Amino acid sequence: MLRIAVVASPPVSMFNLAIPELLFDKVRVDGRPGYEVVICAPDPGPVPTTGGLRLHVPRGLEALQEADTVIVAGTGQPFSPDPRVLSALRAFAATGRRIASICSGAFTLAEAGLLKGRKATTYWQHAEEMRRRHPDIDVQGDVLYAQDGPFLTSSGYAAGIDLCLHIIRTDYGAAVANEVARLALVAPVRPGGQTQFTQTPLPPERGTVCADTRGWAMRNLDKPLTLADLARHAGVSVRTLTRRFHAESGVSPLQWLLHQRIERAKELLETTRLPMDQVAAACGLGTADSLRAHLVRRTGLTPSAYRAQFSRHGTGRRAASSSAA
Repeated sequence: MLRIAVVASPPVSMFNLAIPELLFDKVRVDGRPGYEVVICAPDPGPVPTTGGLRLHVPRGLEALQEADTVIVAGTGQPFSPDPRVLSALRAFAATGRRIASICSGAFTLAEAGLLKGRKATTYWQHAEEMRRRHPDIDVQGDVLYAQDGPFLTSSGYAAGIDLCLHIIRTDYGAAVANEVARLALVAPVRPGGQTQFTQTPLPPERGTVCADTRGWAMRNLDKPLTLADLARHAGVSVRTLTRRFHAESGVSPLQWLLHQRIERAKELLETTRLPMDQVAAACGLGTADSLRAHLVRRTGLTPSAYRAQFSRHGTGRRAASSSAA
């Protein structure tokens, strides 16, 4: 079981604290918990929050010594981090273990000198301030999250969910990460390079009229499904299906179908050793060349590079943790 220490510097964002606790707690591997999450603070005890409440945090910064990963939560005072936190983070970073931040927590990593010469991001409203204060950081102001070596930073608010799902996928694979996303009722794992301002590839569903057809399509992704096939299953015309589908899912039927095919391909690449042509056939993308084109367009990685980076076989999750981009 991997240990995660979440640093809560006052006044801490309650939402930032809730994200790791919620998502990592849902991870199960062979029926056992995949993570232990510990909240810690420079001064254990009542810790002020940005909402005016106080949370009782029982652990001090010594909790970092026991952790595999440290996550720095966002704070209402991002530009003046506690020197004790900076010292503890520098000591932890010297071990080469993974350090992440959510929202304005990136300023703490920057003040500690951990992001110098690296790619990083933060909440878009703070991006210019990050550039001004730390010109030696390659600030990626319009992405959900960024990783450079063992250092991960996410932009604001719900992008912390994407960051945590990325960590879960890196440690335990796409199948586990997507199951956590389903349990938490959030979008599946999204690539970190996705802009903060565009809609997700698969927006939340807003109805159930086409739910049976979506479920049927998911069970038949290996088949060359067409709009006519989907409309026939739903018992409506193609025009009606398209209108209802978009109203419920926010995308067209074929956009939704392509997203599901690519997600299935990613899962197969991570969890099996199937040849590329068999992966393409199993998810309905036709050929290995088609699989390659779609995956490169969506993730920036070829199928073989994606498998090498995220596969649960071969190199193992520890290697993936240190090499994921």
